[in-house]
Amino acid sequence: MDLDIKQKLENFFKQYKNQKYRKGEILVRADDNPSGVFYLINGVVRRYSISPAGEELTLNIYRPVSFFPMDWAINQTSSTHYYEAMTTAEVYRAPRDEVLKFISDKPDILLDLLSRIYHGLDGFMMRMEYLMAGNAQARLITEVLIYARRFGKPNGKAILIDLKLTEKDLASQSGIARETVSRELQKLKGKNLISFKSNQLIVKDIKRLEQELFGSQ
Repeated sequence: MDLDIKQKLENFFKQYKNQKYRKGEILVRADDNPSGVFYLINGVVRRYSISPAGEELTLNIYRPVSFFPMDWAINQTSSTHYYEAMTTAEVYRAPRDEVLKFISDKPDILLDLLSRIYHGLDGFMMRMEYLMAGNAQARLITEVLIYARRFGKPNGKAILIDLKLTEKDLASQSGIARETVSRELQKLKGKNLISFKSNQLIVKDIKRLEQELFGSQ
């Protein structure tokens, strides 16, 4: 994010209430009217829904600096998703109307928001492609690649995903059973494509992993 845009956002949101959430706490519940627009300055928050079978389906993950739920703020749509702190999280919460007034005459911030939306859509479309047509391995690799691009820290050929991930997290993202995730992860480990260190996923060679994706279809 451009430093000037970040400073404008911080100056605005810091006028409002600061809140901290423990890991696992809910910021917004499905079918509840959000209490405002949240500006995330520390931690990680996930957006998820619950399927008819009772399974959690992760739809998006937010990290600093992000503000949400903007679909509700702009379109006044009902909230049908949960927002949960994946780690300890710190936010500022501003009234919806004040946020809309703030961004309405700031094209640089609106353009940044639009860029975020399209960046998120790229990952969403990639996920949809492999959910509809890919096998379990392709779907899992797709999720790993999305995480690597959004949260990865390069280290030579390797990429450390700076977020603690569990098999449950990957299952809820990819829409496949946790047992299947475990089995497919072992295959990728066996091919020396990934490894885990303290629940942090390491992609050892992202180009080889991408090649594996194309070959797994």
